[in-house]
Amino acid sequence: MANKAHQPPHLHLAEVTASQFLDIWKHFDADGNGYIEGKELENFFRELEMARRGAGVDPSNPIFREKMKEFMQKFDKNKDGRIEMSELAQILPTEENFLLCFREFVSSSAEFMAAWRRYDTDRSGYIEANELKGFLSDLLKKANRHYDDQKLQEYTQTILRMFDLNGDGKLGLSEMARLLPVQENFLLKFQVKRNDLWCVSVNFFQDGNGYIDEQELDALLRDLYQTNKKDVDVKNLTGYKQSIMTLSDGGKLYRGELEIVLCREPIV
Repeated sequence: MANKAHQPPHLHLAEVTASQFLDIWKHFDADGNGYIEGKELENFFRELEMARRGAGVDPSNPIFREKMKEFMQKFDKNKDGRIEMSELAQILPTEENFLLCFREFVSSSAEFMAAWRRYDTDRSGYIEANELKGFLSDLLKKANRHYDDQKLQEYTQTILRMFDLNGDGKLGLSEMARLLPVQENFLLKFQVKRNDLWCVSVNFFQDGNGYIDEQELDALLRDLYQTNKKDVDVKNLTGYKQSIMTLSDGGKLYRGELEIVLCREPIV
């Protein structure tokens, strides 16, 4: 029984549902940090190979290592050596993978942010669990995906299982953004600590009005690139800026909005 409890779930299936996808994710993201990496990644690839081949594999075999390298070259879109939730959604065969809906309609993350703001009315960086169904319904409509009430309820419950880990009925923007395509996800790009953010941004709030405009945001993001020792990607920078400004109020972006989208720690 103990061995059965530790068997990886559902990898042998021809198709997996949204709920089964979550079971797989939680099984292999053992430390819950939002990535399948290191030993977790080796375990995932080994079990995936076993499920597909119907036979055991030897991780010490050079052929295994070569196949794993090819696998990562194909699916590790941002080349960081680990698998994120949206990357796993590309790997597994799914019947109705609602996670892919996000990738299909999000040419930039601005659509996601605009939908979020409609439900995060107090701009806390969270939406209440009872508002989640409306939020997901909006996204599915934008993705032009047909669904019934039963399927929407399944998706809603799966999202709750993913992100409402403490059962407080609130879901965070930075957590749910893990569903976005990796290359679009500016919310995971910088991983800024709150103190670091204000060290970088203090010059942009010197006039005391409590907000910055789009031009100042551009300069702030360039500073963050430099702080994180990343080369400035002008195309992506434009997309990040437009997405973040979606949360602004008439072109005014306040400190609270910046914390929501750029800080790794939740607002308390």
